[in-house]
Amino acid sequence: MNNNKRLDKITPRSVDFAQWYTDIVSHAKLMQYTDIKGSMVFAPNAWAIWENIRNELDKAFYKLNVRNLAMPTLIPYTEFLKEKDHIEGFAPELFTVTHIGDKKLESPYVIRPTSEILFCNYFKTIVNSYNDLPIKNNQWCSVMRAEKTTRPFLRNSEFHWQELHAIFSNQKEAEEFTVQILDLYEHFFKEFLCIPVLKGVKTSWERFAGADLTYTIEAIMQDGVALQSGTSHYLGQFFAKAYGIKYQNKNNELDYVHQMSAGISTRALGALIMVHADDMGLVLPPAIAPVQISICTLFANKNPHLLDLANDLYNQLSNTYRCNLDTSDKGVGFKLAENEINGTPISIIVAANEYNNNQVMIYRRDLKTKTVCDLEQLDQYLKTTLVDIKNNIYQLAKDRLDQQLVRVNSLEELQQTIANNKVALAFFDGCEADDEKIKALTNASTRCIYDTKQEGVCIITNKVTNKLTVFAKAY
Repeated sequence: MNNNKRLDKITPRSVDFAQWYTDIVSHAKLMQYTDIKGSMVFAPNAWAIWENIRNELDKAFYKLNVRNLAMPTLIPYTEFLKEKDHIEGFAPELFTVTHIGDKKLESPYVIRPTSEILFCNYFKTIVNSYNDLPIKNNQWCSVMRAEKTTRPFLRNSEFHWQELHAIFSNQKEAEEFTVQILDLYEHFFKEFLCIPVLKGVKTSWERFAGADLTYTIEAIMQDGVALQSGTSHYLGQFFAKAYGIKYQNKNNELDYVHQMSAGISTRALGALIMVHADDMGLVLPPAIAPVQISICTLFANKNPHLLDLANDLYNQLSNTYRCNLDTSDKGVGFKLAENEINGTPISIIVAANEYNNNQVMIYRRDLKTKTVCDLEQLDQYLKTTLVDIKNNIYQLAKDRLDQQLVRVNSLEELQQTIANNKVALAFFDGCEADDEKIKALTNASTRCIYDTKQEGVCIITNKVTNKLTVFAKAY
């Protein structure tokens, strides 16, 4: 299989991790660059993964009475001015529309960097009474935020995401739903993406602009660098007061709603690559793989019975799985190498030797192993193996994460841990300036407050604190 030209061009992770990532993205045909910095074409292989992510999340949202809608792309700039913290948080990243044709607008628009403002204006027109609450909506869209340094899927000026927005009559329900969505994200990353995450709350200086609290899930890549992979924000009543979202409560008094928002973006594709892929290509969890099973023939042009069997298998299995049928004249080594690069979990090889014994050869992407399987046992074998692949991929990632996490008790230990490309867990009760000091020394920063059930001594202030905090470099 190593004679495949595309495969030979993948730089090993141990040689250059950044180039390895770029090679995987290129050879797996996930995207194409465009003439606009930070914007790219999501190629069919990547978009199929994103569609599978979307489909699974939509099922989970629907069970929570979250309903999809679609908001406009443009926001009047004057609307941003109503919420000071929000505009200050996004001002450097805004794409602004100042002209229509050659006519200058009296008041510019911005291309949405997020849609809190749009949802606020929508909510205030549809809510009247406490009987209308809660209202839970979600949209799938692209947003734009100017980035100085861009990287496919990890940091783009234009990216796709889901953003969930909900309003409630009281703080308790809003806060509980904020945490419930964070837990949903954690579960989704484990069960469907096979990615273990670190879950916690952001420090006050890392919160979403305008939020009371920001919760996060952080995935740790193979190089020990963190990737913020999903966030859920309790927004309190700040946006409601700024945009006038009022309702009549049970006492017939006007009150402001309590609000939350949350989102997962196409950064999840970057996480899939950097957590699971190897030097051969993508390794995709079966739940979101565009093709779960690829059926490949060997010399079918010389044996029509092989072609008949391959077609029969495809027609049978495609009722249950996402399948691909490759009956081309390419060598089986080339076909398997293509499947390896694309991360296809299982390849079924239909060849004469096995056919004569009513068998097929099974290639497992995660283990890189071949197994002969009797045709009469194939259905059960595939069902069991796909579950085993999921569990194996997750366990490999979980074992790596456990090895990457290091408890430290001093600034010196933190420095050494980060220098070793690992993630530090430290008690920290410092301020933003202390975080900046650590970042200047290590290029690492606070990712989240991971645990508050223990107590220890802060590595900076020497005060007793219950804030066990994750420090890591970040994409």
